[in-house]
Amino acid sequence: MDVDWFPLWLSLRVAALSTLLAAGLGLWIAYLLANRAFPGKEALDAAVSLPLVLPPTVLGYYLLVLLGRTSPLGAVYEWLFGGPLVFTWQAAVAAAFLHSAPLLVKSSRAALESVDHSYERAARCLGAPEWKLFWRVTFPLARRPIFAAVALAFARSLGDFGVTIMIAGNIPGRTQTVAVAIYDAVEAGNGALARLLVLVVSAVAILILWLANRLTGRQARS
Repeated sequence: MDVDWFPLWLSLRVAALSTLLAAGLGLWIAYLLANRAFPGKEALDAAVSLPLVLPPTVLGYYLLVLLGRTSPLGAVYEWLFGGPLVFTWQAAVAAAFLHSAPLLVKSSRAALESVDHSYERAARCLGAPEWKLFWRVTFPLARRPIFAAVALAFARSLGDFGVTIMIAGNIPGRTQTVAVAIYDAVEAGNGALARLLVLVVSAVAILILWLANRLTGRQARS
């Protein structure tokens, strides 16, 4: 059986990039929600949690409206890169980010809230600035559950289907991720290819879940 592995490699690249974005932005949002009181905090928390409960088609439609050629963001992207964002592999990154970032934010917030804040207060008394306090005190204390949250976000990015097919489409060799390729194989009656891709994705997901469990297990024992 001749297997095209492009969808798997594309999915791994998309998941890696979306996880990096989610880790950067999501960790900052999680820190704000865990350690700061500000107007609109509950609204921000609700907005972050919204993708966890909305249907993927609704999320995909929101992204089409937000990033389409007629939107301000879509127009800026096209001006910068010379082409539209929708129906590209970069759009798949945006879809995976929207699908995975809320999980990372919620898990990281819980990890940051579980930190013993007496260490942070001691660091403040010694004159440590907030950025150094976070990287030298708060993050090391919560690093294992945060790394576990990053691993789960990667796994969630890898398996996105609904949002991806709405905004990135299904273009073989360009935007076809492994989840979309499995759907295509089933529709075409190619059960052997579908089973192979399902087994490969399942093996990757099990490996990631094992890693996440190892990280959280060590945190519980320490």
